[in-house]
Amino acid sequence: MELLKVEHLTKVIKKKTIINDLSFTINSGEIVGFLGPNGAGKTTTIKVIMGLFSITNGSVRICGKDIVTEFEEAMKNVGGIVENPDLYKRMTGRGNLRYYASMYDNVGENDISQVAELVKMGERIDDKVKSYSLGMRQRVGLAQALLHKPRLLVLDEPTNGLDPIGIKELRDLLKYLAKKAGTGVFISSHLLSEMEIMCDRIYIIDNGVLIGEKSINGHDDSQEEEHIFKYSFITNNNEKVYSIFKSMNTNCSLTESEVQLIMKRSEIPDIIKSLIGEGIDIYAVNQKQRSLEDDFISMTTGSKSQIR
Repeated sequence: MELLKVEHLTKVIKKKTIINDLSFTINSGEIVGFLGPNGAGKTTTIKVIMGLFSITNGSVRICGKDIVTEFEEAMKNVGGIVENPDLYKRMTGRGNLRYYASMYDNVGENDISQVAELVKMGERIDDKVKSYSLGMRQRVGLAQALLHKPRLLVLDEPTNGLDPIGIKELRDLLKYLAKKAGTGVFISSHLLSEMEIMCDRIYIIDNGVLIGEKSINGHDDSQEEEHIFKYSFITNNNEKVYSIFKSMNTNCSLTESEVQLIMKRSEIPDIIKSLIGEGIDIYAVNQKQRSLEDDFISMTTGSKSQIR
């Protein structure tokens, strides 16, 4: 089921276009990442989705409800953390959750205790927030977002302040919510390796424009010839091969034992023919699995290649 539908979304602030014509969807039961360099427009997009910024053009629908014309109905279905959680430091964690729970119908003490345990804060929930570390505040913020059992969870850098164990626990929790409860999760983070483990799909944004989408769990084999891969070439003259690749304006690198090249699969036969024509002996050409980091760097440093 489609939980979030963003269509042709544009946001202009002080005559500057921050996000430009964004369109994407989030479905029930999937975790979708949102990546981009600093200043790309990630937080602005999330603030628009959460109703914190107005829409200049386009539309956002949550569970079929337009956030402009049906704001309250739409927001009943979404929970989120935008930047750092906004907590009252002189109150306890439980006091903050009680205050937040008062904004919703049918959220009681049992719900507060359950979400506190869910985010591993059961033993500290009655301490004052001012005694919490940043990671603990992030956990309470997540508990706030989960209190009313939202169908869509929107998280902006939720791993801030979490140690490796806390990051793994967050990952496990989000996977549990997605797979067991059918929650849709939209998450931005700078931790590319973690996003690759956690997410089903990734959207990449740069300068306010959506520049790519990557499926983490596989791709369409029927279009494999047009997919981008990393290849390693082992030859009798790797330095000459590297020089040839550079002259062709390809995305390549040279190591002690091989030359690495990022290119469409369909272009590799012509590459091999050109190397043979230059008198190069080719001992091996190996296709390597591209990482999310490879795709992210390729997309956000001006490459014209599409990612898959």
